[in-house]
Amino acid sequence: MKQANSILVIDDDPLFMLLLKKTIVKYDLAKTFSAFTNGLEAFESLKPIINDPSLLPDIILVDIEMPMMDGWEFLDEFIPLLQKASKKISIYIVTSSIAEPDKIKSATYPLIKGYLYKPIDEPILSRIIQDHFSAL
Repeated sequence: MKQANSILVIDDDPLFMLLLKKTIVKYDLAKTFSAFTNGLEAFESLKPIINDPSLLPDIILVDIEMPMMDGWEFLDEFIPLLQKASKKISIYIVTSSIAEPDKIKSATYPLIKGYLYKPIDEPILSRIIQDHFSAL
């Protein structure tokens, strides 16, 4: 099975983050895992490295509801930068919300690869990684 170089998670739920990290480590799904509890921190960390593909994550999992900068605000700021980058990054919305308007809104972002409901288990993460590399 293919392994991601790096997975970045943006979510303010500590339990979800812990379980996701344990899953990634247990199944050796990524070489590195990084996490931020809000979109602003994630954006500020990605902005200065946008032109260095070796430092950018392969996959970003982003929650919608977060303090400071929510998932939509993060995407609105990050996607224009990403379009200038020379690396393909797979972005997924990961949420516990079953609000249909959020799912519909996610479809208006062409760079979003999918809308996933928590929890995220190993088969889902493996499929995300395989889809990322097959699309390269």
